[in-house]
This record gives sequence, C-alpha cells and structure tokens, in this order.
Amino acid sequence: MRALLPLLLTACKPPPSEAQHMPQIDVARGKQAIMHAGCGACHVVPGLRWPQGQSGPSLEGFADQGLIAGRLPNRPDILAAYIRNAPATLPGTTMPAMSLSESESRDVAAYLYASGKR
Repeated sequence: MRALLPLLLTACKPPPSEAQHMPQIDVARGKQAIMHAGCGACHVVPGLRWPQGQSGPSLEGFADQGLIAGRLPNRPDILAAYIRNAPATLPGTTMPAMSLSESESRDVAAYLYASGKR
C-alpha cells in the first residue's frame, strides 16, 4: 500500500493548465511586438535603445523578478495575460490594455524572460 500512495497522489493531480503552456513562442517576434506596441514609451526595455520611458518600471532583469507589477506571480501565462490586458488581470493597475494578440503577448513575455538571462 505504501508504494501505491505516491502513484495515487500523482494520479489525482490535475493535468497541466493550457495557460501555462506557451507553444510556438518567438523571441524575435516578441521584440518586434514590443517596438510596434510602443512599450518603450513607458518602460526601459532591454535591447531597445530608444525610447526609454520612465513612467513605468524598467523591464531589465524581468526574469529575475518575483512578482509582476508587485502583486502577481511571475509566470509566463500570467505575464502574457497581463501584457495583453493588464486592467483585467490586475484591476487598479496603471498599465493600459495593449492591442496585442494572444500570440504576440506570449512572444513579448518570451522576449522579456530571454532578455534578462545573462
């Protein structure tokens, strides 16, 4: 029975959430989406020389941050949702909803995580 307990506990575990799976991401497309959406108007974005906005937090080293906007767990699925529609993800945030598709927001998240790695 002891040997079966870990197996039973694992069998009861729900399958991975589709929101946590980020298929077909593209870091280069993420950078293009950042430039097109104008993220640099508010943020310092790694890899962007200009503009370097100061009204939002710097996005340098984003992969090492524990929280998104100081309140949400820094996970790819949450970051992509926040990038696309911050007010719906975190009511009261000052970041506006962005005109990005789901795919583009995943690419932007991938870029932010990749650009923070040294």
